[in-house]
Amino acid sequence: MKRLFLVVALPLFAGGCAATLPEVVISTDSPDTVSSVRPIPYQNPIGAYTHRVPVDPKPWRGLNDAQAPVKGGA
Repeated sequence: MKRLFLVVALPLFAGGCAATLPEVVISTDSPDTVSSVRPIPYQNPIGAYTHRVPVDPKPWRGLNDAQAPVKGGA
């Protein structure tokens, strides 16, 4: 258990000691402006919704036979 603790703790400790914070540079001549972004048009999230009601199951034997491969075709 002590070895497992050492294996986990040592890289975390070494990484924490060696880490430096990135420099923050603020520039006033940035080409990014708010006016260069096009607005996204509104799309109705349920626009393509069609109401469906539950139905009884169809007979499965006819559907199974219709999808079965032709006998003697292989």
